[in-house]
Amino acid sequence: MMSQTERYIYQTEVNPDTINLVDMKMERTFLDVKNNQSLFISESKLLRDSLVAVLKSQTNPDIKKSKKDKPEFPKLANGKSIQPTFFEYFIKKNNEDKTVSLVESIGSKQVYYQEDRKMNWNISDQVSNFNGYKAQKATMSFGGRIWTAWFAPDIKVYDGPYKFSGLPGLIVKLEDEKGDYKFNFLKKISIPNSFSEDIRPDARKSTRINFQGDKASVKMEMVKNKDPEINLDNFNPGGGRGMHQRNGGFGGQPGGGIPNGDMGGQDMQMGNPTQNPTPSNGNVMNFGNTNPIELSNRQ
Repeated sequence: MMSQTERYIYQTEVNPDTINLVDMKMERTFLDVKNNQSLFISESKLLRDSLVAVLKSQTNPDIKKSKKDKPEFPKLANGKSIQPTFFEYFIKKNNEDKTVSLVESIGSKQVYYQEDRKMNWNISDQVSNFNGYKAQKATMSFGGRIWTAWFAPDIKVYDGPYKFSGLPGLIVKLEDEKGDYKFNFLKKISIPNSFSEDIRPDARKSTRINFQGDKASVKMEMVKNKDPEINLDNFNPGGGRGMHQRNGGFGGQPGGGIPNGDMGGQDMQMGNPTQNPTPSNGNVMNFGNTNPIELSNRQ
C-alpha cells in the first residue's frame, strides 16, 4: 500500500535583481513529506516535469511546433501555459541517512551533489503567532546570507523550504536579512498519489564545489554525442547556472504532464516567459537572475 504525501505549501517571494529596482516575483513552492523523505520543489517545475514524464510515456505525444519548428510548452486546461520558476532544481532530504541532495536536470541527464555544511541554528526564546500557530524564532548564517526562521513546535515536521531543516518543528516563515527571499507557509494538503522527483541511477554525482564544472562537462558530453535533448543552436557552456549559485539563471529543461493530486492552487499556470528571455544551454531559458539564493560556497 502506498502511503500518501503530506504537502506543505509556501508562498515564495524572490527579488530577482538587487541592482535594478524591480518588483518581487511570487510563486508557490512545495515541501512534500512522505515516509522518511522530503522533496522541496516549485509548483511550476513539478507540473512541468510531470508533464514531461507523461509525454515521454506516450508513443506519439501531441506537441505543437512553433514557427521555428521547436516544441512549445504544453498548455494547461485553462489555456495558459507553464510559468518559469526561480527554482530549476529539486532538493531531496533523507531523514534516515541525514543527506540533503540538490538535483538539477541537464536535458535528460541529472547532476547532483550532497550538502556538506551543517545547519547551525541559534534558537531564540522569542515567540510569535503565525497563521494561528505558535512560532519560535531561530537564526543562522548560510550560503552568504543571514536567515531568520520561525518554526511551529506544534507541527512535528522538523523540516522546511530549500535545504533548511533541523529545527524542532516545521519552518512556517523564512526570510533572509535583506528580504530578497521570503517563504511563508500557507497550508497543508494530503495527496494519495502525488508525482515525485527521484535521483536516477545514472545521475552524475558531483560535489558542492565542483557542481558547475560537472554540469558543463555533462552538457559537453551531450553535445559530443549529439543528444537530441540539447539544442545545439542555443548551446552555451558558460551560462545557465542554477539559482543556488552566483550569477545564476533559470536552469533546467522545459517540458510538461499533469501530475496526480492537488497542486494546492486553482490558478496553476506554467507558461512561456513574457520578458524576452535569452535561450541558453539547449532548450533552457536563461532569465538573467542576478540574485541567487546562495551568494557564497563557504558558509
